[in-house]
Amino acid sequence: MGQISVMNTAMIGRFCGAFLLGLLGFFGVTDLQAETLAEGLAQETQAWTQGSYYLPEPAREAYFARLQSQAHDLSRHYPHQADPLIWEGIITATHAKYQNLFSALGTARQARDVLLQAVAIDSSAMDGSGLITLGALYFRVPKFGSFGDDDKARQYLQQALKVDPDNIDANFFYGKFLLTQGDKPHALICLKKVIDTLPRPQSIEADRARQAEARDLLSQDF
Repeated sequence: MGQISVMNTAMIGRFCGAFLLGLLGFFGVTDLQAETLAEGLAQETQAWTQGSYYLPEPAREAYFARLQSQAHDLSRHYPHQADPLIWEGIITATHAKYQNLFSALGTARQARDVLLQAVAIDSSAMDGSGLITLGALYFRVPKFGSFGDDDKARQYLQQALKVDPDNIDANFFYGKFLLTQGDKPHALICLKKVIDTLPRPQSIEADRARQAEARDLLSQDF
């Protein structure tokens, strides 16, 4: 049995590696080259979606490390633009999610710093996505030994909801935040809005995933 287990582990590792290389090549993550900013952002969006929802989890840390580097290059190529900085911040925060705790804290700080640059340029860009991701970071990272801050989380998420009151991500993360604060009545309002809002055409997969997470929270906490 032990020998079979080792063989299965090796096979899974080879599969994940091959799958990762396939995605990196197919979606251009090894070399995100775009003639326009819009094309670059579209490539990042597609690559982030595929990595987040289709790539086997053991391969995601390496995948998002590569994608983070490419996103940084796009931001440097288009300086003083909020949108590429927001996507760089989202991708960097996602990379942190799959790292060990020691590495993740440093990567999360990188994401925060990039997002702060983005919202300083245009806080309403991408329907407030920079504000949303900052809010999520501030309440998800540890308060001791890192920059976790519930007051800042509330501030950024409330600002995001002012930009777009029906935004699925903003309502999801604010609802989740309110649950951590013991405010179930207002959390329920936000999470129900997540479920009842139609997914955005450009973000169908991500929005449906958020809706599934909202249903799960409602089933656990209410």
